[in-house]
Amino acid sequence: MEIVISSAIGILTAGGVYLILRLRSFSVILGLSLLSYAVNLFLFSTGRLTVNAPPILSPYGDASYTDPLPQALVLTAIVISFGMTAVLVMISLGAYLESGHDRVDGEEPLKDALDAADEPPAGPETSGGRKENIA
Repeated sequence: MEIVISSAIGILTAGGVYLILRLRSFSVILGLSLLSYAVNLFLFSTGRLTVNAPPILSPYGDASYTDPLPQALVLTAIVISFGMTAVLVMISLGAYLESGHDRVDGEEPLKDALDAADEPPAGPETSGGRKENIA
């Protein structure tokens, strides 16, 4: 069971870091969500991985139990990560509507730069705004 949980934590962390480095706001949000899931699994696994064990101590014996503190921490972390994700979605949506693209670094996408390069250069203009015929 431990190898499955540790592999899941590693895969979620690797996927989260990869998506954060994509420099797109939607990918960054997904990456942060995957990282928060990895942290939640790590916190959950710190309370010993036992199956069908009660979260309380038994007063009549030496029965195994699951520590309830990591479960409470994970529930709190889930709520906090949900709120954080909602705020990030709203911020990235506002940035997308304002700039017209979802790049995190603020640079224009390459396609827009190429479209601007294809436009003919502006010719000499007179003071009235009309173009002169040079031929």
